Amino acid sequence: MEMEMETDAPPPSFFDPNNNTPREQYRRYRNRTRQSGSSNVSPLLQGPSSRFSDASLLYDGNTIQRRSNSALLLEEIKQEVESEYTDGMDVNIPSDTPARRRASIDSRAAEMDFGSGFSTAQRQSLRPIKSEEEDESESLSDAGSAFRLFASLLDSAIQGLLPFPDLILHFEKTCRDVSESIRYGGNVRHRAVEDKFMRQKAKLLIDEAASWSLLWFLFGKGVEELPEELLVSPATSHQEACKFVKNDLTAELCSRVVLWLEELASEALELEKKVRGSHVGSYLPSSGVWHHTQRFLRRNNYDPAIVRHLDFDAPTREQAQLLPDDKKQDELLLEDVWTLLRAGRVEEACQLCRSAGQAWRAATLCPFGGIDLFPSVETMIKNGKGRTLQAIEMEGRTARQLRLWKWASFCVSEKIAEEDGGKCEVAVYASQCGNLRCILPVCTDWESACWAMVKCWLDVQVDKHLAQKTGNNRLLEDEMSESLSELGPDSWPCQVADQQPRDLTSLLQKLHSSELVHDNVSRSCKEQHRQIQMRLMICDIASLLDLIWSWVSPSESDYDNLRPAGDPEMMRFGAHLVLVLRYLHDFDLEGVFRAKLETVGDHILHMYVMRLFSQQHEELVGVYASQLSRHLCVDLFVHMLELRLNSSMNVKHKLFLSAVEYLPFSSADNQRATFEEIIDRVLERSRETKPMKNDADVAEEHRLQSLQKAMVIQWLCFTPPNTINNFEIISAKLLIKAMMHSNILFREFALISMWRVPEMPIGGHKLLAFLSEPLQQPKENLLSLDDPDVLDNLHEFEDWHAYYSWDATYRKWLNTEVQNARVPPDEISSEEKEASVAFARQTLNSALPLLTREGNRWLNAAQDSPYDNSTESMFLELSAIAMLCLPSKECVLPDATHCAALASALYSSVSEESVLHRQLTVNVRICSEDSSCIEVELRCLAVEGDGLGFHEANDGGLLATVMADGFKGELNRFQSGVAIEISRIDAWFSDENKYAGPTATYIVRGLCRRCCIPETILRCMEVSVFLSQVGDSLETCDKLIELVASSDYGILHLFSQQQLKEFLSFKRECLLHNMVFEEQSGAADPVH
Repeated sequence: MEMEMETDAPPPSFFDPNNNTPREQYRRYRNRTRQSGSSNVSPLLQGPSSRFSDASLLYDGNTIQRRSNSALLLEEIKQEVESEYTDGMDVNIPSDTPARRRASIDSRAAEMDFGSGFSTAQRQSLRPIKSEEEDESESLSDAGSAFRLFASLLDSAIQGLLPFPDLILHFEKTCRDVSESIRYGGNVRHRAVEDKFMRQKAKLLIDEAASWSLLWFLFGKGVEELPEELLVSPATSHQEACKFVKNDLTAELCSRVVLWLEELASEALELEKKVRGSHVGSYLPSSGVWHHTQRFLRRNNYDPAIVRHLDFDAPTREQAQLLPDDKKQDELLLEDVWTLLRAGRVEEACQLCRSAGQAWRAATLCPFGGIDLFPSVETMIKNGKGRTLQAIEMEGRTARQLRLWKWASFCVSEKIAEEDGGKCEVAVYASQCGNLRCILPVCTDWESACWAMVKCWLDVQVDKHLAQKTGNNRLLEDEMSESLSELGPDSWPCQVADQQPRDLTSLLQKLHSSELVHDNVSRSCKEQHRQIQMRLMICDIASLLDLIWSWVSPSESDYDNLRPAGDPEMMRFGAHLVLVLRYLHDFDLEGVFRAKLETVGDHILHMYVMRLFSQQHEELVGVYASQLSRHLCVDLFVHMLELRLNSSMNVKHKLFLSAVEYLPFSSADNQRATFEEIIDRVLERSRETKPMKNDADVAEEHRLQSLQKAMVIQWLCFTPPNTINNFEIISAKLLIKAMMHSNILFREFALISMWRVPEMPIGGHKLLAFLSEPLQQPKENLLSLDDPDVLDNLHEFEDWHAYYSWDATYRKWLNTEVQNARVPPDEISSEEKEASVAFARQTLNSALPLLTREGNRWLNAAQDSPYDNSTESMFLELSAIAMLCLPSKECVLPDATHCAALASALYSSVSEESVLHRQLTVNVRICSEDSSCIEVELRCLAVEGDGLGFHEANDGGLLATVMADGFKGELNRFQSGVAIEISRIDAWFSDENKYAGPTATYIVRGLCRRCCIPETILRCMEVSVFLSQVGDSLETCDKLIELVASSDYGILHLFSQQQLKEFLSFKRECLLHNMVFEEQSGAADPVH
């Protein structure tokens, strides 16, 4: 397989920091320059075109920052060349919040401007998507932008830049903006099916906005104390009502629900006004009250069915009616009055009545001088310290005038209903007194019916409290024994008490009853967000989480699939709901609520992360995955890193940033996942044996698996962003980890590359390609960490780098010879012959300095053991997973016979005395993960020089000796020529109870030394034989013989008997070819 080599190219010579042309800025920052754009809108929002701008080769005014990987830079340059010249996408997060009854939050939410208020120290995963107002609708209608915007807001809140109550408001605002953009943003006409789909999507977002709004009213609004400076003595009925609601949890909950439902209606009116221009009052007459009836009476017309006077009591007093046109106009007026009352806009409703010339009707809606009678702290502040109500109530008993007004409203509503008057007029007066029976007929939607029930229930509870407070609390049973028509104002609220449910649960049950409410209301109760809102209203969070999980959870067969089939919008809502609830109630969670929020909440978050990942939003997953419990977070990130192993560089870099930015690199807190734990798990799993297909080429499959093992190292080669804490230390630790794991893989790859074939060992060279650039940084950064293993691993890495470089040169020569062998000798050109000779000489020239290096020997395995000679009962263990390969490179499928024969052969590779003295045990069995492989387990007692103290022999000790013959294919009492092709090998210390201790790397390094150095010398001898045929001197061959024979280098005992025979055979061939060449030269050059 061809490998794409990554080089560390210097900055281009034409780079000019003062060049700010659009083209140059696009080349640097991957984004078009905008006049009104802002780079610090949010710590998360970043479009695809500029997501990695801070890690690129760019000028920031002071320094030139380098790419974390040159391949990443090259890939982005390629994307720039292939990309269309379109403007980047930015988003301005709307900072204004709708006018609400939210005095405690509005000030902060209104002052917070995401474009300028956030700190410039931001995460690098995401950046603003749009900044142009004309592009806002296009951005908000894009699903990916909506996901990114929600993630940006959440990340801002997690960092402490945005209070979580304000976060809920922004979630609501975002849903409304996206819905409005989908429904009204575009001017393109759609087909009927598409238009219906867009309407449904817009409605779902409006429903979600309503759920966020309810969550704010219930949990984000906060609790305000009654202002002492506004309290008067004696207390008014309104103050007593406010105190009751403040102290009664159920009443407080109902008041918040009423405010929420009125807020929804108010938002709907504002949207209608924005879209259509006006929502009420467009019919107002221009010629006075009841203009048509006036004109009829002025003409002296007489009709007993038509009123004869124009005062507001005339229709009732005269038992007559207005002209149809005026009656229709009154119905329109009352319809709008009902709409405004439903939205909590009492003052606006009164003003509308006055504008229509019906000030008397306004007086019936706003008694006591027009003060707001809703029992809340906000209305107390709004009303101020007025004495009007106190003065009125001091003339009689407290709340007497209030009961009189409500009783009158009740009588009016009942009277109009008996006379089949307008439904809206009935509902207007019924809503003032809690006459639920007369309100429900006009409530054709869920919000209106719910508002009517909750408001009436709250009003009756307040009235009961006031009746008890003022000593006017007749027993309800005595009052109910009388006819309602006989009850007067002093009996209030007995007239409407029987209409109210017992509690909130019963109230919500009534919404499902088609006998009491409109069919649309009962049908709406089955909608998802209606069910969410009803559970929020009774604060049943545990049931709510179970409900959301039932909607988004996959089937059992799809549970491990990273493409969940649930509704992505519901997944998004559920995930953000879980996190908001966790942060809002971080300190007061207990019992079932905490358990549900942790367990079911993690399931919902996990599902949403899977959805984001499956939709290629890798830059977003860290925000949510970092909030999972430790084991789920680690498992999820490991799975995602493995799935993106073969993706493009940019995709992997996004996922890397998503993990390293949102997770601590390491932590003493065992409750939270760390990036280091994730990386260690990925590295460990990459070495596991993968099951192969039945029809796969076993040797080729293992070759490709070695490439996959090498690919994992790339996760460690990315440079962390400089915005995280201690990024320089983290970068150095990642590089050390990459170097240590690479050495482990280098050893395994070297043991499977013993075949003298032209094919390159792709795994080893891929590792070198990944680490060539990161290791060009000064070594002082690595050695400054005071890790004793760093220097040793660095030396080993340099040794393997030299080995694989020499191995590549040898295979180039071998490849040239194989190609030349396919051509008749007389057809080979002189250039081809010279190329082969050049490769051969280069092979020898690069090998001899390595083999004869003084001081720190090449592939040195001499190390100090962590245990000294005083340690008792310390054992060494080696475990290997391998294949059995024939000389033809065909793999032998093992069976029990092969395992038994191999175990016997391994025992016979050492003397019986060593077996007994060192307590050697050998266990060979078929691998459980891959039936084409075997598992070899060796165990022996550690002794001085091999496991205890300093390993001076530098050959891996007894266990390396046992395994070496197997790798060389020279096992006695085993099938001739069959070699062990390693897939994984590890060695470690253990105690007598087989409890694993630290790794014993010297064993595997010594095993590599036993195999690689003799094979390197034999290959050099093979090349020497070739050069002797073209007349080269035997100087190199003689040096190799002296090297093997010298006791100073300690190489002779690394050779097996078969290798020594091959070595001497090559020496003989060199001498013969040299003699033949000299004879041929002498014959061609006659003696003078």
